[in-house]
Amino acid sequence: MDFVVIFGPPAVGKMTVGEELCKLTGFKLFHNHMAVEPVLGIFPFGSPPFGRLVNEFRRRVIEEAADAELPGLVFTYVWGLELPEDAELIGSYVDIVGSRGGRTRFVELYSDLDERLKRNSTELRLDRKPSKRDLEFSHANLLELDRDYVMNTDETRRVHAQDLIERHGHLRIDNTRLSPAETAALIQRRMPQ
Repeated sequence: MDFVVIFGPPAVGKMTVGEELCKLTGFKLFHNHMAVEPVLGIFPFGSPPFGRLVNEFRRRVIEEAADAELPGLVFTYVWGLELPEDAELIGSYVDIVGSRGGRTRFVELYSDLDERLKRNSTELRLDRKPSKRDLEFSHANLLELDRDYVMNTDETRRVHAQDLIERHGHLRIDNTRLSPAETAALIQRRMPQ
């Protein structure tokens, strides 16, 4: 199975680009909020039960997808690249796929803050991610995450996740002025085979 991890900051377009990539490839999409939203209805974000359930659900979906020999799974994630625990988590998903003969490719999306603030309130995003419907909170959270975490690679600094990313195919795409379909087509053309 091909495991394509699309990562980048909030509202960069991971889910919508993932949907378009799945249309082109026949892969299945497992965007992060497919695990987050059901658990949020029961446990608060960041609580120990929330973390355990979301992580277990993600892990089980990835295991089952790899065992079912799907052609591919696209997974989206806001990755704190400087956090050892985030690299360990993503590494555990990569190991699941690798242990079943699959391969991982990383797609990193970035776009400027003004564009992401616009995308933060699109109809599709709010429809698929109920936790983002409180726009005041969502806007503040986006800015807070930008301030507190490293969510994109950059040639001027090395992040904790760099070794994991470099062991697999890695594309870095500025999609500020690209539509999701254009970005997906670019990924398909440039994704390491």
